[in-house]
Amino acid sequence: MKTLYFDHCASTPPYEQVVRTVGELMAQHYANAAALHRSGVEAARLVERARAAVAERMGARPEEVVFTSGGTEGNNLALKGVYFASSRRGPKHIVTTPIEHASVDQTVRQLQRWGATVTYLPVDATGRVSAADVAAALRPETVLVSVMHVNNETGVIQPVEEIGRLLAGHPRVRFHVDGVQAVGKVPLDWAASGIDLYTASAHKFRGPKGAGFMLVREGTPLEPLLAGGGQEGGLRSGTSNVAGIVGTAQALRLAMETREARAAKMHRLRRQLLGLVRGIPELVLNVPEEAEAVAPHVVNVSYPGMRPEVLVHLLEEQGVLVSTQSACSSKSLKPSRVLLAMGLDEARAAGSIRISLGDEHTEEDIRLLAERLGAAVAKLKPLERSMR
Repeated sequence: MKTLYFDHCASTPPYEQVVRTVGELMAQHYANAAALHRSGVEAARLVERARAAVAERMGARPEEVVFTSGGTEGNNLALKGVYFASSRRGPKHIVTTPIEHASVDQTVRQLQRWGATVTYLPVDATGRVSAADVAAALRPETVLVSVMHVNNETGVIQPVEEIGRLLAGHPRVRFHVDGVQAVGKVPLDWAASGIDLYTASAHKFRGPKGAGFMLVREGTPLEPLLAGGGQEGGLRSGTSNVAGIVGTAQALRLAMETREARAAKMHRLRRQLLGLVRGIPELVLNVPEEAEAVAPHVVNVSYPGMRPEVLVHLLEEQGVLVSTQSACSSKSLKPSRVLLAMGLDEARAAGSIRISLGDEHTEEDIRLLAERLGAAVAKLKPLERSMR
């Protein structure tokens, strides 16, 4: 039986070239990039070449690229770094949404416990934030707005560039965007976006785990989380992960060079999947159908009244790997807070699974996925009432 991996939002299979590159670098360029000897200098050069390559692909300047360990660290550094670097006295106000990834949501809640006041913006029935609501939420004491680019459960694209243009008239407010699910999938004009901080994680675009980057616009005040040797312009101390950094740059190049073609292919596969899921009456789609509203790789579907982990494990027995909610929240038995925020009832929000597509998938893979999904639902149908 062919195993079908449909969990690309959680992690992606790395490019074979990236695997080779990372292995070779670990074996040959193991020196500390901060060392003064020849091997250290060469390692530092590799890091700076990777920084320039990432900047070029993202439309940024090399000095705007800060390498991190991935999305969680980047989001923590962005939010806490801006909050603690703010010179404002008295209460500080943050604007965000109820649909953010846990690494943003939990960081904001931590800052709230430390004295921040927080406004959570509403989202519409598709899970989209309004730029007008952002404008209405701003206060004199607002120091930070954080809105993700692509939602990790539904794939809905947020109007981050529109929000960035709006915030250009508020120079004391910093704008953070979690771009983890967007990089390599949807376009971004960084230079004109008005975004101050943009986070990315390499293993979401077929790079290595434990590596990522953040774009930090020049002049953005940022207090480092890690004190130490002053690497990454003093913003992120710690020995440089040379192999991971170079692997990140290589994976980003490969992803960006083929982004438009891959996106077009995945949108076709997504449309095919939506059509097949509609033929399974027990399932309900939780995502918009319009291609322009969503990233091409995410489908969210509910079996109301059925615990999603039961469906996930039954699919796994048939060689289909999907997830519930985000990978970071997949072990939680609580209803999806993203779907609840969209106004869906608790049965739908508690019974959702996420299917996320990748470069390797074909129309035949989608057909097999739908076939096995239908078989799993048919097997579970007699249990539906007892699972409520």
